[in-house]
Amino acid sequence: MVRGAYIDRNDAERLLLADALDRYLKEISPRKAVETARSEVSRSRHLVRELGKFSLVAITPDKIYRYRMSREKAGASANQIRLEMSLLSHLFTTAIQDWHMGVPFNPVLNVKKPSPKKAKERRVSLEEQERLLNACRENPNPMLTWIVEIAIETAMRRGEILTLERSQIDMKKRTIFLEMTKNGSSRMVPMTARATEIFSEALNWEVRVLGSDLLFYGEPGRDGKRRPYTINRVWNTARSRAGLGDVRFHDLRHEATSRMVESGMSDQQVSAINGHKSMQMLKRYTHLRAADLVAVLDSRMGIAVAPSA
Repeated sequence: MVRGAYIDRNDAERLLLADALDRYLKEISPRKAVETARSEVSRSRHLVRELGKFSLVAITPDKIYRYRMSREKAGASANQIRLEMSLLSHLFTTAIQDWHMGVPFNPVLNVKKPSPKKAKERRVSLEEQERLLNACRENPNPMLTWIVEIAIETAMRRGEILTLERSQIDMKKRTIFLEMTKNGSSRMVPMTARATEIFSEALNWEVRVLGSDLLFYGEPGRDGKRRPYTINRVWNTARSRAGLGDVRFHDLRHEATSRMVESGMSDQQVSAINGHKSMQMLKRYTHLRAADLVAVLDSRMGIAVAPSA
């Protein structure tokens, strides 16, 4: 105590991980993007089930390692486990730095996370895109088709599209203002000509209800409030009908980003549009078709194609 090395652990010894996570979800998660906050609720359930009964100071690197092995045995993917461990790690960091709990160190930092899987290289061809959109159009509600096309045209994330409010859309300037994104910063997204047409259709939809600024809304809840349109079921139905069961919604953002780079836009320009903060992250989601770059390479290098004999 004289040397200033004493740490009062009383609070941390009384606080169970289940209660700490509950506080985290109420105080910290709401500051994050809607999709992230919702995902953290799901991830926390696995942590509570296996570690919730322990106090913060009782959670050791060994317990976390056993948790990791248990999740792997249960069939959880490497990415799932990494995200759960990241949530737990940030919880400890918050408890130490913000809540001033008597936790000597973050035990998650002493446990190796599963290696990330190889970046998925699933591209969506123009033919597959048309099949997907045709399947979406079978749904009587046009919102699904609009949402899918907007993802392809703008490279916006699903959560960013579903939570769009009409006040964020400037049709004159052809821009969309995203105040809160997954990485915590705002950005301005430009509209392509096709995206402008889609937003115009959505904004001028004749059956649009009053009382909600959401562009894509669902049925009112028990409290009478309308929340973002839920697409999970109708999206899964559409991609199955199109024979594209292996295509995730996130692959549409991936495809849009790749097409931007293939069009000749610089990494900085693409990053400004899709919100990737680092070039490494941008590279992870961008996979170019070499055949599509042949003409670009020839034009840049000044090489003329010789006529066939």
